[in-house]
Amino acid sequence: QVQLVESGGGLVQAGGSLRLSCAASGSIFSINAMGWYHQVPGKQRELVATMTSGGTTYYVDSVKGRFTISRDNAKNAVYLQMNSLKPEDTAVYYCNVRSGPAEYWGQGTQVTVSS
Repeated sequence: QVQLVESGGGLVQAGGSLRLSCAASGSIFSINAMGWYHQVPGKQRELVATMTSGGTTYYVDSVKGRFTISRDNAKNAVYLQMNSLKPEDTAVYYCNVRSGPAEYWGQGTQVTVSS
């Protein structure tokens, strides 16, 4: 069974920074992509950033230049450095891992940015 354990959320003032971490454990092989989504109440979960096993990254326009995704393949871990945070970044952030046809999700970590 695969587990994703997230950490790093919290409360921060606008303009501040947070770093989210996610580590995958269990029987997981050949990870294709790792990434982060966020969700606010009443809305669908949305992709924030993702990185393939080859290092190709994708960012949603609203976070470009502020967020940086990185991976540690040896640890099956993915990180999201979030700088210049804005109140509109407030959401629950979920780690996502894709391995072949399978997809796994973390439990979510709350990020709250106060104005």
